[in-house]
Amino acid sequence: MARTSQLLHPQREPAPLRPAATVLLLRDGPQGIEVLMTRRSMTASFAPGAYVFPGGGVDAADAQAHALSTRRPKQSDLHLTQAIAAIRESFEELGILFARHADGRWADNADIAHIDRKAPFAAQCQTQGLTLAADQVFVLAHWITDRDLPRRFDVPFLVARMPEGQTPVADEAEQFEPVWVRPVDALTRHEAGDFFIIFPTIRTLERLKAFAQVEDVLQACAVNDEPLWTSCPRAGFVDGHEVRYMEHEAPFGELALVTPDGQIHHHLDWQTDLPVPLLQNVQRLTAPNPGVMTGPGTNSYLVGDPNTGYIAIDPGPADHDHLQRLWRAAGGQIKAIVCTHSHSDHSPGAAPLQALCTHKPPILGLASKPTARANSQFTPDRELADGEKLVLQGVGVEGEVTHTLRVVHTPGHAANHLCLVLEEDGLLFSGDHVLNGSTTVIDPPDGHMGDYLDSLDKLAAACEAGGIEFILPAHGHVLGFAHQAITQLKAHRLKREAKIAAAMQALPQGSLQEWVEKAYDDVPPRLWPVAARSLQAHVDHIREQLT
Repeated sequence: MARTSQLLHPQREPAPLRPAATVLLLRDGPQGIEVLMTRRSMTASFAPGAYVFPGGGVDAADAQAHALSTRRPKQSDLHLTQAIAAIRESFEELGILFARHADGRWADNADIAHIDRKAPFAAQCQTQGLTLAADQVFVLAHWITDRDLPRRFDVPFLVARMPEGQTPVADEAEQFEPVWVRPVDALTRHEAGDFFIIFPTIRTLERLKAFAQVEDVLQACAVNDEPLWTSCPRAGFVDGHEVRYMEHEAPFGELALVTPDGQIHHHLDWQTDLPVPLLQNVQRLTAPNPGVMTGPGTNSYLVGDPNTGYIAIDPGPADHDHLQRLWRAAGGQIKAIVCTHSHSDHSPGAAPLQALCTHKPPILGLASKPTARANSQFTPDRELADGEKLVLQGVGVEGEVTHTLRVVHTPGHAANHLCLVLEEDGLLFSGDHVLNGSTTVIDPPDGHMGDYLDSLDKLAAACEAGGIEFILPAHGHVLGFAHQAITQLKAHRLKREAKIAAAMQALPQGSLQEWVEKAYDDVPPRLWPVAARSLQAHVDHIREQLT
């Protein structure tokens, strides 16, 4: 975790969570799955006027109704209680009775007429000889309300098939206008501005689009009887508008680092004119070199503060304005310049940045190998040893402060690639070894797939041992869940390698172009020339393993 003293915003305690349950009642329509939604009252305390799925808070009585319900063998007590709460809320809000008679018949309109929506629910069902059909209610997702909101809920989104022969009737107090709608139509109407839905509803409908029939949804949920996904979103600004993101989306990690308690302060727009503070002791300046290979541009980082001075990481291309901005952001107090590797979008700015500084800070890194291309030649003032520590120290308002960068040699993307760990704050500066939003190119002979995969293992071990939570790449936003991100990246690489091996086996005399077309059939053809470079690295790795 980043030190509290280095956070940009004062810590705060998010609002407490309230247990709740929501259910998506589904049916098969002539054009696919339809889901039942209702409009909330304009005076509701949460999401007024939004179209939602029925649901509400979990009551103590819901946990006491287990004996009055049927359950699946793998259905936990918690999921059973949540299913009962969803069944109760469906009845109170829409008059839908998710219950059966002893002979297995579903409750019908006559049964519904004998139960008062405002009286204790489970006891009335028992009196009518009905058992709650909780075994037919499955967990689809687990949503935790965003940290910035004043009312927060811990809520499973459950799914169930709508009982036949029943008609939803809104209570006209909290819920209005029950409507059956296809997920794609609900999303289209929302985009058009006449069907307001909130973020978790949007994301759930987006996932629901992938299923053709209700049975497909229920079977997917029944496999493990656990949520298909869990999310507590985070929000930032893009183009001046508030935007929310789930854990798997590119900006999430950056928001978690900069505003861990959910404050909505951080702007995610890419810009090159000003430094972007990530912590009190970490700033990012993005070079004005966007492109297919560089994404939004090369990220240069400044680590340190006015009391300790700064270490500049990856000064980028020799762009005069960008280097001036780096120099000014550090107040001229640059103590060292570190290049993660020698590629032309990372190291050429080192010498001109050094020339701007009065005390001529040393340029550090690893010299390019003979395998490097002509435009990637680099010779540092001093080579860094694996495990070496670069230490900044000073005295601030709160006393002595130290920022320690530990060097980790990581060949693979380039033979002279290295990463840096900011030990006190659990940050990994990954250069091009780990990117956000794309996979790095491994371009032989300077790039080597076996070395790259071994270096991923080395970084994963470092993250686990050092409690590293965030990765600051040379291209893209900050990545969260560092160990998981590296593990998934390696799995992705190995999965790609398996496809390449299959293409080689299917076309043993094939060309690289033919193998690219088969192994990268999920990648736009315009990117195949770039993919071919990594494909060659995979081919080399496959052949090395056979010898």
